[in-house]
Amino acid sequence: MRVRLITACLALITALGACEDQAPETISPERGALLLRQYGCGACHRIPGVANAHGIVGPSLDDIGRRVYLAGILPNTPDHMVQWITDPRAVDPLTAMPNLGVTEPQARDMAAYLAQLK
Repeated sequence: MRVRLITACLALITALGACEDQAPETISPERGALLLRQYGCGACHRIPGVANAHGIVGPSLDDIGRRVYLAGILPNTPDHMVQWITDPRAVDPLTAMPNLGVTEPQARDMAAYLAQLK
């Protein structure tokens, strides 16, 4: 009886894990705007549509979705935007932009919001 229960539990855990792997993560620009606010990005950047994002330390992100390059060196793609947001000093060791501990899924949401700014 106990072996069957353990086997059933393991089968359930395995099945749940498989479901999680199959479900694509939904990227949300709306959640990205909230994350940009929560991480305080507006303290340094002007970001349209993000509350209190009127900073002048970093560049304005008004038209970031139209720009050809990020940080002056990376082609402006979603993956590069995520790379820049999650670990800016890996891209440019001399950048003033701090590593804020943004996770990759959070950065994908942020990048989706920023890509709309054209």
